Amino acid sequence: MSDTHQNMGKKVMFPAILGNLLEWYDFAVYGFLAALIGKNFFPDGDEVTQLLAAFAAFGVGFLVRPLGAIVIGRIGDVKGRKTSLTLTMFLMAAGTVAIGCLPTFNSVGLLAPILLVAARLVQGFSAGGEWAGATTFIVEWSPEKRRGFFGSLQQATVAAGLLSGSLLTALLTSALTADQMQAWGWRLPFLLGAVLGPVGVYMRRNLEETPAYRQAKAQEHTVNKPKTSVAVKMAAKVFGFSVLWSIAFYILLAYMPTFTQKYAGLTRGDALWSNSIGLLVLVVTIPIWGHLSDKWGRKPLLILGCVSFVILPYLLFSLMVASPGFTTVLCVQIIFALMISLLCGPGPAAVAEIFPTNIRSTWMSIGYGLGNAIFGGFAPFIATWLIEKTGSPISPTYYLSASAVAAVFVVMSFRETAKQKLA
Repeated sequence: MSDTHQNMGKKVMFPAILGNLLEWYDFAVYGFLAALIGKNFFPDGDEVTQLLAAFAAFGVGFLVRPLGAIVIGRIGDVKGRKTSLTLTMFLMAAGTVAIGCLPTFNSVGLLAPILLVAARLVQGFSAGGEWAGATTFIVEWSPEKRRGFFGSLQQATVAAGLLSGSLLTALLTSALTADQMQAWGWRLPFLLGAVLGPVGVYMRRNLEETPAYRQAKAQEHTVNKPKTSVAVKMAAKVFGFSVLWSIAFYILLAYMPTFTQKYAGLTRGDALWSNSIGLLVLVVTIPIWGHLSDKWGRKPLLILGCVSFVILPYLLFSLMVASPGFTTVLCVQIIFALMISLLCGPGPAAVAEIFPTNIRSTWMSIGYGLGNAIFGGFAPFIATWLIEKTGSPISPTYYLSASAVAAVFVVMSFRETAKQKLA
Protein backbone atom coordinates (compact mmCIF):
# COMPACT_ATOMS: atom_id res chain seq x y z
CA MET A 1 0.00 0.00 0.00
CA SER A 2 1.41 3.44 -0.94
CA ASP A 3 2.05 6.21 1.61
CA THR A 4 -0.95 8.09 0.17
CA HIS A 5 -3.21 5.09 0.71
CA GLN A 6 -1.85 4.58 4.22
CA ASN A 7 -2.58 8.20 5.17
CA MET A 8 -6.03 8.01 3.58
CA GLY A 9 -6.66 4.70 5.35
CA LYS A 10 -5.96 6.17 8.78
CA LYS A 11 -8.27 9.08 7.98
CA VAL A 12 -11.25 7.04 6.79
CA MET A 13 -10.92 4.35 9.45
CA PHE A 14 -11.79 6.74 12.28
CA PRO A 15 -15.47 7.26 11.32
CA ALA A 16 -15.79 3.53 10.61
CA ILE A 17 -14.34 2.64 14.01
CA LEU A 18 -16.39 5.27 15.87
CA GLY A 19 -19.52 4.13 14.08
CA ASN A 20 -18.74 0.58 15.18
CA LEU A 21 -18.57 1.75 18.80
CA LEU A 22 -21.98 3.42 18.54
CA GLU A 23 -23.44 0.36 16.83
CA TRP A 24 -22.38 -2.02 19.58
CA TYR A 25 -23.36 0.34 22.36
CA ASP A 26 -26.85 0.22 20.89
CA PHE A 27 -26.91 -3.56 20.63
CA ALA A 28 -25.34 -4.43 24.00
CA VAL A 29 -27.03 -2.05 26.40
CA TYR A 30 -30.03 -4.41 26.47
CA GLY A 31 -27.95 -7.05 28.28
CA PHE A 32 -27.09 -4.68 31.14
CA LEU A 33 -30.75 -3.83 31.66
CA ALA A 34 -32.14 -7.34 31.21
CA ALA A 35 -33.46 -7.67 34.78
CA LEU A 36 -35.41 -4.39 34.54
CA ILE A 37 -36.65 -5.20 31.05
CA GLY A 38 -37.87 -8.56 32.32
CA LYS A 39 -39.92 -6.88 35.04
CA ASN A 40 -41.45 -4.35 32.64
CA PHE A 41 -42.20 -6.62 29.68
CA PHE A 42 -42.61 -10.07 31.28
CA PRO A 43 -44.21 -9.39 34.69
CA ASP A 44 -45.86 -12.79 35.09
CA GLY A 45 -43.85 -15.40 37.00
CA ASP A 46 -40.93 -15.29 39.41
CA GLU A 47 -37.64 -13.43 39.02
CA VAL A 48 -35.87 -16.30 37.24
CA THR A 49 -38.72 -16.65 34.74
CA GLN A 50 -38.62 -12.92 34.02
CA LEU A 51 -34.87 -13.03 33.52
CA LEU A 52 -35.10 -16.04 31.23
CA ALA A 53 -37.76 -14.28 29.16
CA ALA A 54 -35.65 -11.11 28.92
CA PHE A 55 -32.56 -13.07 27.87
CA ALA A 56 -34.64 -15.05 25.39
CA ALA A 57 -35.62 -11.74 23.77
CA PHE A 58 -31.93 -10.80 23.84
CA GLY A 59 -31.14 -14.04 22.01
CA VAL A 60 -33.91 -13.53 19.46
CA GLY A 61 -31.92 -10.61 18.13
CA PHE A 62 -29.26 -13.10 17.13
CA LEU A 63 -31.62 -15.41 15.23
CA VAL A 64 -31.82 -13.00 12.32
CA ARG A 65 -28.10 -12.25 12.35
CA PRO A 66 -27.40 -14.90 9.69
CA LEU A 67 -30.09 -13.33 7.48
CA GLY A 68 -28.60 -9.89 8.05
CA ALA A 69 -25.16 -11.35 7.38
CA ILE A 70 -26.26 -12.76 4.02
CA VAL A 71 -28.20 -9.70 2.87
CA ILE A 72 -25.92 -6.95 4.16
CA GLY A 73 -22.75 -8.95 3.49
CA ARG A 74 -23.87 -9.39 -0.11
CA ILE A 75 -24.59 -5.66 -0.35
CA GLY A 76 -21.04 -5.05 0.89
CA ASP A 77 -19.57 -7.21 -1.88
CA VAL A 78 -21.84 -5.91 -4.65
CA LYS A 79 -22.59 -2.27 -3.76
CA GLY A 80 -19.56 -1.53 -1.60
CA ARG A 81 -18.40 -1.53 2.01
CA LYS A 82 -19.57 2.07 2.53
CA THR A 83 -23.17 1.27 1.56
CA SER A 84 -23.43 -1.73 3.88
CA LEU A 85 -21.95 0.14 6.85
CA THR A 86 -24.32 3.09 6.43
CA LEU A 87 -27.29 0.70 6.30
CA THR A 88 -26.30 -1.16 9.47
CA MET A 89 -25.88 2.10 11.40
CA PHE A 90 -29.34 3.33 10.38
CA LEU A 91 -31.09 0.05 11.26
CA MET A 92 -29.37 -0.34 14.63
CA ALA A 93 -30.24 3.22 15.68
CA ALA A 94 -33.87 2.70 14.66
CA GLY A 95 -34.18 -0.52 16.67
CA THR A 96 -32.53 1.00 19.74
CA VAL A 97 -34.70 4.11 19.83
CA ALA A 98 -37.76 1.92 19.35
CA ILE A 99 -36.96 -0.10 22.49
CA GLY A 100 -36.61 3.11 24.48
CA CYS A 101 -40.08 4.24 23.35
CA LEU A 102 -41.98 0.98 23.77
CA PRO A 103 -45.01 0.75 26.08
CA THR A 104 -44.67 -1.80 28.87
CA PHE A 105 -46.78 -4.86 29.61
CA ASN A 106 -48.86 -2.91 32.14
CA SER A 107 -49.86 -0.47 29.38
CA VAL A 108 -50.61 -2.69 26.38
CA GLY A 109 -50.38 -6.28 27.63
CA LEU A 110 -48.94 -8.93 25.30
CA LEU A 111 -48.31 -6.38 22.57
CA ALA A 112 -45.40 -5.03 24.65
CA PRO A 113 -43.16 -8.15 24.49
CA ILE A 114 -44.13 -8.63 20.83
CA LEU A 115 -42.92 -5.12 20.00
CA LEU A 116 -39.78 -5.69 22.07
CA VAL A 117 -38.94 -8.81 20.08
CA ALA A 118 -39.60 -6.94 16.82
CA ALA A 119 -37.16 -4.19 17.80
CA ARG A 120 -34.55 -6.78 18.76
CA LEU A 121 -35.02 -8.43 15.36
CA VAL A 122 -34.20 -5.13 13.64
CA GLN A 123 -31.11 -4.76 15.82
CA GLY A 124 -30.07 -8.34 15.15
CA PHE A 125 -30.48 -7.97 11.39
CA SER A 126 -28.22 -4.93 11.52
CA ALA A 127 -25.63 -6.59 13.74
CA GLY A 128 -25.49 -9.52 11.34
CA GLY A 129 -23.85 -7.30 8.74
CA GLU A 130 -22.02 -4.88 11.02
CA TRP A 131 -19.28 -7.05 12.47
CA ALA A 132 -17.95 -8.43 9.21
CA GLY A 133 -18.66 -5.21 7.35
CA ALA A 134 -16.62 -3.08 9.75
CA THR A 135 -13.88 -5.73 9.99
CA THR A 136 -13.65 -5.97 6.22
CA PHE A 137 -13.49 -2.21 5.78
CA ILE A 138 -10.80 -1.69 8.45
CA VAL A 139 -8.61 -4.63 7.42
CA GLU A 140 -8.77 -3.66 3.74
CA TRP A 141 -7.65 -0.12 4.55
CA SER A 142 -4.88 -1.29 6.92
CA PRO A 143 -1.17 -1.00 6.07
CA GLU A 144 0.08 -4.38 4.86
CA LYS A 145 2.19 -5.18 7.93
CA ARG A 146 -0.23 -3.75 10.50
CA ARG A 147 -3.50 -5.53 9.72
CA GLY A 148 -3.47 -7.23 13.11
CA PHE A 149 -3.24 -3.94 14.99
CA PHE A 150 -5.76 -2.00 12.92
CA GLY A 151 -8.10 -4.99 12.68
CA SER A 152 -8.02 -5.26 16.47
CA LEU A 153 -9.39 -1.72 16.72
CA GLN A 154 -12.65 -3.05 15.31
CA GLN A 155 -12.97 -5.47 18.22
CA ALA A 156 -11.69 -2.88 20.70
CA THR A 157 -14.53 -0.59 19.69
CA VAL A 158 -17.02 -3.44 20.12
CA ALA A 159 -15.75 -3.68 23.71
CA ALA A 160 -15.78 0.12 23.97
CA GLY A 161 -19.42 0.10 22.89
CA LEU A 162 -20.21 -2.38 25.66
CA LEU A 163 -18.14 -0.28 28.08
CA SER A 164 -20.10 2.85 27.17
CA GLY A 165 -23.36 1.04 27.83
CA SER A 166 -22.09 -0.45 31.08
CA LEU A 167 -20.77 2.90 32.34
CA LEU A 168 -23.95 4.77 31.50
CA THR A 169 -26.08 2.09 33.13
CA ALA A 170 -23.81 2.13 36.21
CA LEU A 171 -24.09 5.92 36.46
CA LEU A 172 -27.87 5.83 36.16
CA THR A 173 -28.12 3.02 38.72
CA SER A 174 -26.01 5.04 41.15
CA ALA A 175 -27.91 8.30 40.52
CA LEU A 176 -31.50 7.00 40.47
CA THR A 177 -33.49 4.96 42.95
CA ALA A 178 -34.46 1.38 42.16
CA ASP A 179 -38.06 2.48 41.57
CA GLN A 180 -36.98 5.26 39.21
CA MET A 181 -34.78 2.87 37.23
CA GLN A 182 -37.61 0.38 36.84
CA ALA A 183 -40.21 3.04 35.99
CA TRP A 184 -38.32 5.13 33.41
CA GLY A 185 -34.56 5.18 34.01
CA TRP A 186 -33.99 2.03 31.95
CA ARG A 187 -35.24 3.88 28.85
CA LEU A 188 -32.53 6.56 28.85
CA PRO A 189 -29.63 4.48 27.46
CA PHE A 190 -31.85 3.41 24.55
CA LEU A 191 -33.14 6.91 23.84
CA LEU A 192 -29.57 8.15 23.61
CA GLY A 193 -29.52 6.30 20.29
CA ALA A 194 -31.75 9.06 18.92
CA VAL A 195 -28.74 11.38 19.24
CA LEU A 196 -25.89 8.99 18.47
CA GLY A 197 -27.52 7.17 15.54
CA PRO A 198 -27.74 10.12 13.13
CA VAL A 199 -24.13 11.04 13.96
CA GLY A 200 -23.00 7.54 13.00
CA VAL A 201 -25.05 7.53 9.79
CA TYR A 202 -23.64 10.90 8.74
CA MET A 203 -20.04 9.81 9.32
CA ARG A 204 -20.44 6.60 7.38
CA ARG A 205 -22.09 8.26 4.40
CA ASN A 206 -18.82 10.14 3.89
CA LEU A 207 -16.51 7.11 3.93
CA GLU A 208 -14.07 6.43 1.10
CA GLU A 209 -14.31 2.96 -0.48
CA THR A 210 -11.38 0.61 0.22
CA PRO A 211 -8.60 0.21 -2.38
CA ALA A 212 -8.89 -3.59 -2.21
CA TYR A 213 -12.61 -3.42 -3.04
CA ARG A 214 -12.08 -0.97 -5.91
CA GLN A 215 -9.39 -3.23 -7.34
CA ALA A 216 -11.59 -6.33 -6.98
CA LYS A 217 -14.48 -4.60 -8.77
CA ALA A 218 -12.16 -3.54 -11.59
CA GLN A 219 -11.02 -7.15 -12.00
CA GLU A 220 -14.36 -8.88 -11.41
CA HIS A 221 -14.67 -10.03 -15.03
CA THR A 222 -11.11 -11.39 -15.16
CA VAL A 223 -10.71 -12.94 -11.67
CA ASN A 224 -12.84 -15.95 -10.81
CA LYS A 225 -14.55 -16.19 -7.47
CA PRO A 226 -13.82 -19.29 -5.36
CA LYS A 227 -16.26 -22.16 -5.80
CA THR A 228 -19.13 -22.24 -3.35
CA SER A 229 -17.77 -25.41 -1.74
CA VAL A 230 -14.46 -23.67 -1.07
CA ALA A 231 -16.20 -20.58 0.32
CA VAL A 232 -18.30 -22.78 2.62
CA LYS A 233 -15.15 -24.40 4.02
CA MET A 234 -13.67 -20.97 4.68
CA ALA A 235 -16.85 -19.80 6.42
CA ALA A 236 -16.93 -23.04 8.46
CA LYS A 237 -13.56 -22.17 9.97
CA VAL A 238 -14.84 -18.75 11.00
CA PHE A 239 -17.97 -20.38 12.42
CA GLY A 240 -15.97 -22.87 14.48
CA PHE A 241 -13.78 -20.19 15.99
CA SER A 242 -16.61 -17.70 16.53
CA VAL A 243 -18.50 -20.19 18.74
CA LEU A 244 -16.00 -19.76 21.58
CA TRP A 245 -15.49 -16.10 20.78
CA SER A 246 -19.23 -15.40 21.01
CA ILE A 247 -19.92 -17.46 24.13
CA ALA A 248 -16.96 -15.94 25.97
CA PHE A 249 -17.94 -12.42 24.97
CA TYR A 250 -21.59 -12.61 25.94
CA ILE A 251 -21.34 -14.75 29.07
CA LEU A 252 -18.39 -12.88 30.54
CA LEU A 253 -19.48 -9.39 29.54
CA ALA A 254 -23.24 -9.10 28.92
CA TYR A 255 -24.26 -11.80 31.44
CA MET A 256 -21.67 -11.16 34.17
CA PRO A 257 -23.46 -8.22 35.88
CA THR A 258 -26.51 -10.45 36.37
CA PHE A 259 -24.40 -13.37 37.63
CA THR A 260 -22.39 -11.31 40.13
CA GLN A 261 -25.53 -9.81 41.63
CA LYS A 262 -27.15 -13.19 42.17
CA TYR A 263 -24.18 -15.34 43.17
CA ALA A 264 -21.21 -13.15 44.10
CA GLY A 265 -22.78 -10.75 46.59
CA LEU A 266 -22.65 -7.55 44.53
CA THR A 267 -25.23 -4.79 44.40
CA ARG A 268 -26.51 -3.79 40.96
CA GLY A 269 -24.29 -0.70 40.99
CA ASP A 270 -21.16 -2.61 42.08
CA ALA A 271 -21.80 -5.31 39.48
CA LEU A 272 -21.96 -2.72 36.70
CA TRP A 273 -18.89 -0.82 37.92
CA SER A 274 -16.89 -4.03 38.17
CA ASN A 275 -18.01 -5.02 34.70
CA SER A 276 -17.07 -1.60 33.38
CA ILE A 277 -13.52 -1.88 34.75
CA GLY A 278 -13.17 -5.31 33.15
CA LEU A 279 -14.35 -3.86 29.84
CA LEU A 280 -11.86 -1.00 30.15
CA VAL A 281 -9.04 -3.53 30.56
CA LEU A 282 -10.35 -5.34 27.49
CA VAL A 283 -10.42 -2.15 25.39
CA VAL A 284 -6.82 -1.37 26.35
CA THR A 285 -5.36 -4.85 25.86
CA ILE A 286 -7.03 -5.85 22.56
CA PRO A 287 -4.84 -3.54 20.42
CA ILE A 288 -1.72 -4.78 22.24
CA TRP A 289 -2.40 -8.37 21.19
CA GLY A 290 -3.38 -7.19 17.72
CA HIS A 291 -0.01 -5.45 17.41
CA LEU A 292 1.86 -8.51 18.70
CA SER A 293 0.02 -10.72 16.21
CA ASP A 294 1.67 -8.72 13.41
CA LYS A 295 5.05 -9.67 14.88
CA TRP A 296 4.47 -13.16 16.29
CA GLY A 297 1.65 -14.40 14.07
CA ARG A 298 -2.09 -14.86 14.64
CA LYS A 299 -2.22 -18.58 15.48
CA PRO A 300 0.03 -18.69 18.61
CA LEU A 301 -2.02 -16.02 20.36
CA LEU A 302 -5.36 -17.49 19.32
CA ILE A 303 -4.38 -20.96 20.51
CA LEU A 304 -3.17 -19.55 23.83
CA GLY A 305 -6.52 -17.79 24.24
CA CYS A 306 -8.50 -20.95 23.46
CA VAL A 307 -6.46 -23.04 25.89
CA SER A 308 -6.95 -20.49 28.67
CA PHE A 309 -10.72 -20.93 28.29
CA VAL A 310 -10.37 -24.69 28.61
CA ILE A 311 -8.55 -24.40 31.93
CA LEU A 312 -9.53 -21.26 33.82
CA PRO A 313 -13.33 -20.60 33.74
CA TYR A 314 -14.23 -23.29 36.31
CA LEU A 315 -11.56 -22.08 38.72
CA LEU A 316 -12.51 -18.42 38.38
CA PHE A 317 -16.26 -18.93 38.71
CA SER A 318 -15.65 -21.17 41.74
CA LEU A 319 -13.58 -18.42 43.32
CA MET A 320 -16.35 -15.84 42.87
CA VAL A 321 -18.94 -18.13 44.45
CA ALA A 322 -16.69 -19.28 47.31
CA SER A 323 -15.33 -15.81 48.14
CA PRO A 324 -18.02 -13.33 47.05
CA GLY A 325 -17.36 -9.62 47.10
CA PHE A 326 -16.33 -6.71 44.91
CA THR A 327 -12.56 -7.27 45.10
CA THR A 328 -12.80 -10.93 44.12
CA VAL A 329 -15.17 -10.24 41.25
CA LEU A 330 -13.05 -7.38 39.96
CA CYS A 331 -9.89 -9.51 39.91
CA VAL A 332 -11.74 -12.30 38.12
CA GLN A 333 -13.19 -9.95 35.53
CA ILE A 334 -9.78 -8.47 34.81
CA ILE A 335 -8.38 -11.97 34.22
CA PHE A 336 -11.33 -12.80 31.95
CA ALA A 337 -10.73 -9.55 30.04
CA LEU A 338 -7.12 -10.55 29.43
CA MET A 339 -8.25 -13.97 28.21
CA ILE A 340 -10.88 -12.54 25.85
CA SER A 341 -8.39 -10.02 24.49
CA LEU A 342 -6.22 -12.92 23.27
CA LEU A 343 -9.10 -13.85 20.96
CA CYS A 344 -10.20 -10.32 20.08
CA GLY A 345 -6.76 -8.90 19.30
CA PRO A 346 -5.65 -11.18 16.45
CA GLY A 347 -9.15 -12.47 15.66
CA PRO A 348 -10.51 -9.84 13.22
CA ALA A 349 -7.47 -9.89 10.95
CA ALA A 350 -7.17 -13.68 11.18
CA VAL A 351 -10.71 -14.34 9.97
CA ALA A 352 -10.66 -11.58 7.33
CA GLU A 353 -7.44 -12.99 5.88
CA ILE A 354 -9.09 -16.35 5.27
CA PHE A 355 -11.15 -14.91 2.39
CA PRO A 356 -10.31 -13.23 -0.93
CA THR A 357 -11.64 -9.68 -1.35
CA ASN A 358 -14.38 -10.53 -3.86
CA ILE A 359 -16.27 -12.75 -1.38
CA ARG A 360 -14.95 -11.49 1.99
CA SER A 361 -17.92 -9.47 3.18
CA THR A 362 -20.56 -12.09 2.34
CA TRP A 363 -18.90 -15.26 3.57
CA MET A 364 -17.22 -13.83 6.63
CA SER A 365 -20.58 -12.37 7.64
CA ILE A 366 -22.23 -15.78 7.23
CA GLY A 367 -19.61 -17.72 9.20
CA TYR A 368 -19.43 -15.25 12.06
CA GLY A 369 -23.16 -14.51 12.06
CA LEU A 370 -24.11 -18.18 12.35
CA GLY A 371 -21.71 -18.74 15.25
CA ASN A 372 -23.18 -15.76 17.08
CA ALA A 373 -26.76 -16.69 16.33
CA ILE A 374 -26.58 -20.33 17.40
CA PHE A 375 -24.25 -20.03 20.38
CA GLY A 376 -23.44 -16.46 21.38
CA GLY A 377 -26.81 -14.73 21.46
CA PHE A 378 -28.42 -17.31 23.69
CA ALA A 379 -25.35 -17.71 25.92
CA PRO A 380 -26.87 -15.64 28.78
CA PHE A 381 -30.13 -17.60 28.45
CA ILE A 382 -28.27 -20.94 28.43
CA ALA A 383 -26.16 -19.88 31.42
CA THR A 384 -29.28 -18.94 33.39
CA TRP A 385 -31.02 -22.17 32.34
CA LEU A 386 -28.03 -24.36 33.28
CA ILE A 387 -27.87 -22.84 36.75
CA GLU A 388 -31.60 -23.27 37.22
CA LYS A 389 -31.54 -26.92 36.12
CA THR A 390 -28.34 -28.03 37.87
CA GLY A 391 -28.54 -25.83 40.93
CA SER A 392 -24.86 -25.00 40.44
CA PRO A 393 -23.69 -21.44 39.68
CA ILE A 394 -20.56 -22.99 38.16
CA SER A 395 -22.42 -24.87 35.42
CA PRO A 396 -22.05 -22.18 32.68
CA THR A 397 -18.32 -22.88 32.68
CA TYR A 398 -18.91 -26.36 31.22
CA TYR A 399 -20.54 -24.74 28.18
CA LEU A 400 -17.68 -22.27 27.90
CA SER A 401 -14.85 -24.79 28.24
CA ALA A 402 -16.40 -27.30 25.85
CA SER A 403 -16.55 -24.64 23.14
CA ALA A 404 -12.91 -23.79 23.86
CA VAL A 405 -11.79 -27.39 23.28
CA ALA A 406 -13.44 -27.37 19.87
CA ALA A 407 -11.96 -23.95 19.05
CA VAL A 408 -8.40 -25.17 19.70
CA PHE A 409 -8.70 -27.68 16.86
CA VAL A 410 -10.35 -25.15 14.55
CA VAL A 411 -7.61 -22.56 15.05
CA MET A 412 -4.93 -25.19 14.48
CA SER A 413 -6.39 -25.64 10.97
CA PHE A 414 -5.91 -21.93 10.15
CA ARG A 415 -3.12 -20.89 7.79
CA GLU A 416 -0.74 -18.37 9.33
CA THR A 417 -1.46 -15.20 7.33
CA ALA A 418 0.17 -12.43 9.35
CA LYS A 419 3.07 -11.98 6.91
CA GLN A 420 1.12 -12.63 3.73
CA LYS A 421 -0.35 -10.15 1.27
CA LEU A 422 -4.11 -9.66 1.52
CA ALA A 423 -5.78 -11.66 -1.26
